Amino acid sequence: MKQFPDSPHAPAQTRGWPPISVVMPVLNEERHLREAVDQVLAQNYPGEIEVVLAVGPSRDRTQEVADAIAAADPRVVVVPNPTGRTPNALNAAIAASRNGVIARVDGHAMLPPDYLRVAVETLAETGADNVGGIMAAEGVTPFEKAVACAMTSKIGVGAAAFHVGGTAGPADTVYLGVFRRSALDRVGGYDEHFQRAQDWEMNHRIRQTGGLVWFQPRMRVTYRPRPNVKALAKQYFHYGRWRRVVARTHEGTINLRYLAPPAAVLAMLLGLVVSPFFPLGLIVPGGYAVAIVAGSVLTGRGLPVSAWLRLPLVYATMHCSWGWGFLTSPRKLARPSG
Repeated sequence: MKQFPDSPHAPAQTRGWPPISVVMPVLNEERHLREAVDQVLAQNYPGEIEVVLAVGPSRDRTQEVADAIAAADPRVVVVPNPTGRTPNALNAAIAASRNGVIARVDGHAMLPPDYLRVAVETLAETGADNVGGIMAAEGVTPFEKAVACAMTSKIGVGAAAFHVGGTAGPADTVYLGVFRRSALDRVGGYDEHFQRAQDWEMNHRIRQTGGLVWFQPRMRVTYRPRPNVKALAKQYFHYGRWRRVVARTHEGTINLRYLAPPAAVLAMLLGLVVSPFFPLGLIVPGGYAVAIVAGSVLTGRGLPVSAWLRLPLVYATMHCSWGWGFLTSPRKLARPSG
């Protein structure tokens, strides 16, 4: 492994392994927070680790749990995030952190034991500013299993490597991310205007300023999908809404993959509107229904029957919610100039 600069005071066994600050935006995570922090501190990483928890105004005992963890372990620091918003939390945690490598981890993420080791090796070997891996969706209930299948298929989410996998290499964006602090300083951290899509937006600025974002499939993080249709629809509606805000802010960042869901929603709505006068208009929504059922047959192999039966609904919810969010994204959400 290529060497990072060593601290002259670092123990001999950690030389060459830079200290890492793990930043975690935390909100309503009473159930999972202690386990998530323990998992980070138990990483198979030879260097020093600190954890900075940016805690928002939660409805449960998250603040008490975070304070208790910090009181028991000097490696853990707690900072406030009064807004409760993710980009604000990340910036607050980064500002309070001490180290030259910053790892973003969610409060309910499940990291493999070698996650940080692989990240630092990849940063050193590639010279990248940010490295990240796969958002490995895994469900427990039949509905969650269907969502996990859709979130790891090209039919559901397109060809983004951090969803569907692929070979290591440059990428537009990655899941979570382990950064060089110099890159975050260069671009001014997360843009707090973006309530969603803040990762994609910041990785775009890193690339625009000459930095490299690198996909490393060995960095596989388990993700728990939304538990029901309502929560899934809300998630993908906001994804679509804020992806359009990014497109308005950064010209040229939209391609056909992003335009497919809103185009499909418009076509189906038009078909339904004209169908009372022109029955052939039903070809479009009918064709879409046939296509997602066929896609479910292809992608749902190996799923329990109870999950497979939910897969067409999951695909339709993801596509239509994302497309409707994109189409109805108001201009007032545009990032203020200057």
